[in-house]
Amino acid sequence: MKITAVETFTVDGGTHPWQFCAVRTDAGLTGYSEIGTEAILHGIEGLVRDFGERLVGRDPGPIERIYTDLYRLMWQAPYGATLVAIAGIELALWDLKGKALGVPVHALLGGPTRERQRVYWSHLASARVRHHALFGARPVRTVGDIADCAREAVAMGYTALKTNIIMPEDAPAAAAAAAAARTDRVLTTARLRQAERQIAAIRDAVGPDVDVCLDVGSSVAPPDALRLAQALEPYDLFWLEIDNQDPGALAALRAATRIPITSGETLQGPRQFLPFFQARAMDTAMIDIRYQGLAEARRVAELAAVYDLKVAPHNFNGHLCTFQSLHLTAALANVRIMEYDVDAAPWRDDLFTHAPEVAGGEMLVPQRPGWGTDLREDVARRHAWRGGAAG
Repeated sequence: MKITAVETFTVDGGTHPWQFCAVRTDAGLTGYSEIGTEAILHGIEGLVRDFGERLVGRDPGPIERIYTDLYRLMWQAPYGATLVAIAGIELALWDLKGKALGVPVHALLGGPTRERQRVYWSHLASARVRHHALFGARPVRTVGDIADCAREAVAMGYTALKTNIIMPEDAPAAAAAAAAARTDRVLTTARLRQAERQIAAIRDAVGPDVDVCLDVGSSVAPPDALRLAQALEPYDLFWLEIDNQDPGALAALRAATRIPITSGETLQGPRQFLPFFQARAMDTAMIDIRYQGLAEARRVAELAAVYDLKVAPHNFNGHLCTFQSLHLTAALANVRIMEYDVDAAPWRDDLFTHAPEVAGGEMLVPQRPGWGTDLREDVARRHAWRGGAAG
């Protein structure tokens, strides 16, 4: 079997674009992956095309060799978008190998370690401030509306949820505040008080037995995050999620609060995660399989296990990303929980041959060959991304 072509698809995801890679072969098999960073669509497409042209005519079977060859080709600039593009090809090769052998990807890694994976409802209420009509949901304008979203998640069987700091009462002001937060990384008193009101309302709505997470991403620097954590300690958060490039600063935050700290979605590979693990900077390592590939993501998780840490896949995109993350969890023994966006564009299910199966807040690990779902290319072309800048 030889590779004949490597292609990409950039699809309208409603709130942000989704990107996919297809590796085609002369045996009639195609491997698919979900890739990308949402913000550099043309760059990822170009990198995948550059790498893909080098692979035409090669045997797709030796995945580790191909990954290493591409990584060393870009030895002088191996991370960032470069690694995202390499990961996209590598992930499609795993799908291809599973299909060729007639086994699920996790079986190639010694799995499964589990038949079901606990998931949490991610970005609860966040996207409904601007996109409620897309989801067929009620608008979110008050803290009470956010609490209603939390009740909806529990009614659907979810035992954990994650939200962001939402300021829905004044949408233009909220958008301006969010933009300023991304630039200055300052936690204003208004955002701090809103976070308190929001988390208090959610905790009151769901009771003490549902796990509640708050994600501030990189919008808050660790000193301000400490103010936030101290204010929210009475509400028994499952974790506070924060991204930072300084292991020492993150470790200081973790040491100063009772709230568990989750981080890592912006890191790539064990070399970048290692100093954070050595500094004891996080309680849970969040790993995005799209940013580094399956083999590297597994190496990160195994390194985390050396430090007695749990991992949690970062996953807020299409169903193929969810299936990729499920196979990763099914090859590991140190998984805490997995992210899943319930709110999505109504055509998300149409894009794939199979959708995830969720019941009681748990997702069934697929047993079909490869990832267990394929991209429907005709639907992907019909919903091609036609916007400008993304993210």
